[in-house]
Amino acid sequence: MLTKFETKSNRVKGLSFHSKRPWILASLHSGVIQLWDYRMGTLIDRFDEHDGPVRGVHFHKSQPLFVSGGDDYKIKVWNYKLHRCLFTLLGHLDYIRTVQFHHEYPWIVSASDDQTIRIWNWQSRTCISVLTGHNHYVMCATFHPKEDLVVSASLDQTVRVWDIGALRKKTVAPADDILRLSQMNTDLFGGVDAVVKYVLEGHDRGVNWASFHPTLPLIVSGADDRQVKIWRMNDTKAWEVDTLRGHMNNVSCVLFHARQDIIVSNSEDRSIRVWDATKRTGLQTFRREHDRFWILSSHPEMNLLAAGHDSGMIVFKLERERPAFSVSGDSMYYVKDRFLRFFEFSTQRDTQVIPIRRPGSSSLNQGAKTLSYSPTENAVLICSDVDGGSYELYIIPKDSFGRGDTVQEAKRGAGGSAVFVARNRFAVLEKSSNQVLVKNLKNEIVKKSAIPVVVDAIFYAGTGNLLCRAEDRAVIFDLQQRIILGELQTPFIRYVVWSHDMETVALLSKHSIIIASKKLVHQCTLHETIRVKSGAWDESGVFIYTTLNHIKYCLPNGDTGIIQTLDVPVYITKVSGNTIFCLDRDGKNRAIVIDSTEYVFKLFLLKKRYDQVMSMIRNSDLCGQAMIAYLQQKGFPEVALHFVRDERIRFNLALESGNIQVAVASAKEIDEKDHWYRLGVEALRQGNAAIVEYAYQQTKNFERLSFLYLITGNLNKLSKMLKIAEVKNDVMGQFHNALYLGDIKERVKILENAGHLPLAYTAARVHGLDDIAERLAADLGDNVPTLPEGKTTSLLMPPHPVMCSGDWPLLRVMRGIFEGGLENVGRNVEEEYEEAGDAADWGEDLDIVDVENMQNGDITAGLEDEDVHGENDEGGWDLEDLELPPEVDTPKTASNARSSVFVAPTPGMPVSQIWIQKSSLAAEHVAAGNFDTAMRLLSRQLGIRNFAPLRPLFLDLHVGSHSYLRAFSSAPVISVAIERGWSESASPNVRGPPTLVFKFSQLEEKLKAGYKATTSGKFTEALRLFLSILHTIPLIVVESRREVDEVKEFIIIVKEYVLGLKMELKRREIKDNPVRQQELAAYFTHCNLQMPHLRLALLNAMTVCYKAGNLSTAANFARRLLETNPTIENQAKTARQVLQAAEKNMKDASPLNYDFRNPFVVCGATYVPIYRGQKDVSCPYCSSRFVPDQEGQLCAVCDLSVIGSDASGLLCSSSQIR
Repeated sequence: MLTKFETKSNRVKGLSFHSKRPWILASLHSGVIQLWDYRMGTLIDRFDEHDGPVRGVHFHKSQPLFVSGGDDYKIKVWNYKLHRCLFTLLGHLDYIRTVQFHHEYPWIVSASDDQTIRIWNWQSRTCISVLTGHNHYVMCATFHPKEDLVVSASLDQTVRVWDIGALRKKTVAPADDILRLSQMNTDLFGGVDAVVKYVLEGHDRGVNWASFHPTLPLIVSGADDRQVKIWRMNDTKAWEVDTLRGHMNNVSCVLFHARQDIIVSNSEDRSIRVWDATKRTGLQTFRREHDRFWILSSHPEMNLLAAGHDSGMIVFKLERERPAFSVSGDSMYYVKDRFLRFFEFSTQRDTQVIPIRRPGSSSLNQGAKTLSYSPTENAVLICSDVDGGSYELYIIPKDSFGRGDTVQEAKRGAGGSAVFVARNRFAVLEKSSNQVLVKNLKNEIVKKSAIPVVVDAIFYAGTGNLLCRAEDRAVIFDLQQRIILGELQTPFIRYVVWSHDMETVALLSKHSIIIASKKLVHQCTLHETIRVKSGAWDESGVFIYTTLNHIKYCLPNGDTGIIQTLDVPVYITKVSGNTIFCLDRDGKNRAIVIDSTEYVFKLFLLKKRYDQVMSMIRNSDLCGQAMIAYLQQKGFPEVALHFVRDERIRFNLALESGNIQVAVASAKEIDEKDHWYRLGVEALRQGNAAIVEYAYQQTKNFERLSFLYLITGNLNKLSKMLKIAEVKNDVMGQFHNALYLGDIKERVKILENAGHLPLAYTAARVHGLDDIAERLAADLGDNVPTLPEGKTTSLLMPPHPVMCSGDWPLLRVMRGIFEGGLENVGRNVEEEYEEAGDAADWGEDLDIVDVENMQNGDITAGLEDEDVHGENDEGGWDLEDLELPPEVDTPKTASNARSSVFVAPTPGMPVSQIWIQKSSLAAEHVAAGNFDTAMRLLSRQLGIRNFAPLRPLFLDLHVGSHSYLRAFSSAPVISVAIERGWSESASPNVRGPPTLVFKFSQLEEKLKAGYKATTSGKFTEALRLFLSILHTIPLIVVESRREVDEVKEFIIIVKEYVLGLKMELKRREIKDNPVRQQELAAYFTHCNLQMPHLRLALLNAMTVCYKAGNLSTAANFARRLLETNPTIENQAKTARQVLQAAEKNMKDASPLNYDFRNPFVVCGATYVPIYRGQKDVSCPYCSSRFVPDQEGQLCAVCDLSVIGSDASGLLCSSSQIR
């Protein structure tokens, strides 16, 4: 008996299997009906509306209904989907023993202690027939599975068979009137719908149960006389065939097995007995200790039985249904019925090979259990449980394929299990002595090996090795050396499946799978609630296995998933690509095509085959929450991001994978405070200051915003925050911002306005604002606070920002393995930022969105308030000035001797000194702190005399190329030089050049910002940006000659803009000189500008001249504008209109110092044209041109160099010196 499921409950009186689902109904003596899933082992539902015991219960074959009958005289019809009773049928006058649905008609038959059987129509909810005739309790009544018969058993010691053919005819509407008339008569005068066909007498006591054979005209009955009787019937009579004796007490239930030729009965003697229906002998008996059996039920489709007893029920099977098989390469041998068969996977050819002996079944479960095959010798070992475990050895003749009729005498032997261990050797387990016998093909023992652990089964484990199953472990045993090669704690193993390369093994037990290496080193364990049935390895090393209702996979790391659902259990024999070959319980070969995308995808992820992963993402339709959760759990949120559409999940995944762009896009869609806050935290972690700022702006988080501007050094925005705090009347915010800015006057003003006069006075006095302090002292009168004596006050000034470039180089978020693969995600975000910056005059309302090109303030901002000297020019260990007396010679100790004297290491050359010696680049001298040599170099190379604009840059460069470490509170701070391009592999003796805070890429960003400001007409801002580029270029260092050319080109571009913008700003200042205004506007159009800016300059000049009546000149600008093919229609339209107006009157109202036909350059100081052929002088740095009398003056364009001085030219790369 193979028990599949057991329950503990009150006494079970009625049982019914569902025909399709793995469900069973159990009705209890307590009045409860339980609905169990016997496959999962779970209670699905309980129904308790009956009073007192429920003795009968039955599922409908196709509707979601079941019927129950109890001791409350009620028959209830339930809908299990709605979890309720639909209606109750009343009519019986005593306990109801059994109820059953008809397999075809809407009928229910019920048997009752009121000595009647009733047939009900459950659709019309009426009783359609009452069968009377028994004169004691009717214990059971059932419909015949095919014919119009009912069998009933009663305590009046008879079994009756009733013919209900008339009832069926009555239900199926009669065709003509005559029949209908006779129908009415029978209805009126108590017509006979059901007549007794036979009364079977033979039992000496009351009969408890009777049931039909599913196909043959047989009836089996069980009674209180402890006998089971078999009856046969034909059309006219019925007679007793045989009696089965053996039960010790009342037989409570008996039935024919649906699939095998057996009878199963149970009894109050606490046993279930199995009888051979043809030989009429007992086959097996199963006993319980204390529980009497009351009811049996068999599954309508499957090989399952259930029995109810005093303390619950059991669902069981009488025989194993797994066919024995052995796979070898492309073929498989398996046992079906009484034949050994051969199946070829590639051609799916199935042939019968030879008949095998079938034991005379003296008991059940004696079919082939395992099969082992030796391909070279074409030999097959078949093991079964016959005689307590035995094997048979068949040598398959080469020519017998397809005939399969020659009975061959097998070589037999006793043994728990037998497997081939070599080409012509097999091992047999002898359980009594716990040793393995190795035999040859003649069945002769070649050698014996005792196994050091007690084992109860052996499996193949490679040539010469056995995998032995002990009670709680598995061991690999080497037959040659007679030693254990490996062992592993396991649950009770049922099957062993080796991978193709014999490197990995899967050990299958009832509810778990353990995967281990060939030496039994544990790799992973899976637990399944539903029983594991079989498994096989696919080519890529994934284990595919089946449970009762699923095909599943297991990856090498233990991750599992479902491939598909099964209707009936199958046993996998081989996995080939997308096809799974398997045997079903009837021994038929099936090929199931599966979708392996999911597990192949996960396998590629696991094996880091990312190219394959990417192609699968693009080409397959993997999706679903499970996949996303899997990717997230395995640390691939950026891949999961590709599958998700829900913005909140996208946001979380984007943050997890560090994909800020997608996170911003999702945060915009969601637009909730919490999401902006989390975005800010992540952006801060990555050092993306611009997005941190954006996130804080969205949540109006002004305190964080101010602090952000402080640490990113954005003093401009900080001063704007001060104004915002003023507008919002946020005194504390004002004070904080003033503190961050180091604006002492503002702080004093805020304290005074807030009424904190003593604090205001103290702040003014300490910071040396004496006039304000005196005014406040007058207001305070006698309450002037006294400042402590003898203390030197230190001013509360914030340090100035070293680097103010956009983002910090804090964290590089790796683009990861899927480089560029998921590019399209988040692309739209950047474009949004780009456009948002074009709106003129941004900043006041704080909706700053330009993330890409956002300027975080300028480095030159406000260093004037404080006097900072480059005194950090420290040199190494300052030990030179130790004056040691000459007689102390520091002894040179031998390396192995222990020295008692500490010898100080000789001081090396400070890194900053090495930098100066090695370099003739001004920027590197500045970084080293040697400002004088740097100034001399700049003067020699670029003729620079005015170093005031460069002072803050010098300080930034020097501070930025050093780090400062504090060792102890008493020790001085140690300055450490930071080298450019340092790596751990570099030699410690070779010093690299200094790290520089100014990079060429920053200038490119600034240039873009300058262009943008020019476009939107913010000329002062644009001029500040362009000048800051001109001032930074002398301190830029680049690597290659190509970059040197780019830097020089930059100077020319920027110089043109500075000159043009200065002229335009000058023009705007002149109010009373229209001629000069026109000239400056005209000169602006001759600066070398970008096309959009040139068009604007031409439009501007055209407008100015047209308004002043200089139509001829205006027409010239209009022509030049049209030649540029303006993209904005409005510009072109205006130009055409000006041309038309000018053609009527080609005159100039006032003469200008401007001749557009004669090429010229504009003097950078006097803004007059220098025509071709006239003398001029130029600036050695920015190459601006000037009239000769400007020689020796400071260049008005770059504000650095002396016009006309000698200079060797810009040196900004070591490649220029080599």
